[in-house]
Amino acid sequence: MSEESSERARASARPPHPAKTQLRVGRLVKAHGLKGALKVELYTDDPDGRFHTGAVFTLQVPDSSPWFGKTVTVREFKWMNSHPVVFLEGIEDREGAESLVRAILWIDQDADAESAEEDAWFDHQLVGLSVIRDGAVVGRVARVDHMPAQDLLIVDTGDDNEVLVPFVKAIVPEVDIRGGRVVVTPPPGLFEELPAGEPTAPAPLSDAAPATDED
Repeated sequence: MSEESSERARASARPPHPAKTQLRVGRLVKAHGLKGALKVELYTDDPDGRFHTGAVFTLQVPDSSPWFGKTVTVREFKWMNSHPVVFLEGIEDREGAESLVRAILWIDQDADAESAEEDAWFDHQLVGLSVIRDGAVVGRVARVDHMPAQDLLIVDTGDDNEVLVPFVKAIVPEVDIRGGRVVVTPPPGLFEELPAGEPTAPAPLSDAAPATDED
């Protein structure tokens, strides 16, 4: 048997690696106190299960951040004055916590696992869905961009044109994975040009009310 054939035989004998994708579960919004705690904006219906001690998260941060390409491990998760707060290994003071503010947390999931959480989808489930407005197809989801303030559905409307749709309930009220579509109710001017002088309705930044609490 040739060396090449032997290598193919060995490769075929190796157990397959399960495909992995990632689920976004939270965003670190601000430092809390002086001992390294961080308040979390939750993107999960099971925070106590997701943020258990020892849970490891991949960080989404700018490539200029010292945390780029790194992971963090949960040391403790608790509720303080009804707000979710996380302590991470290696973060012992406020300065360390502030270096992680605005970081988005991702966790590995099996690619073929269906998310059991309400209003939670993998990016690959959304890409390719038809975008429906007033009963008509206006484009397809080309990708999902995860920005610090909110997620954006990038909709390909054809002719090399893309529309950035805020992925919030007010504008994307329905996601039908099985039906292969998302329904949008965009403000005037998002998908078309308005006549000169006609105001464009502002798009909401988030479904959540703005935080008014103080540390």
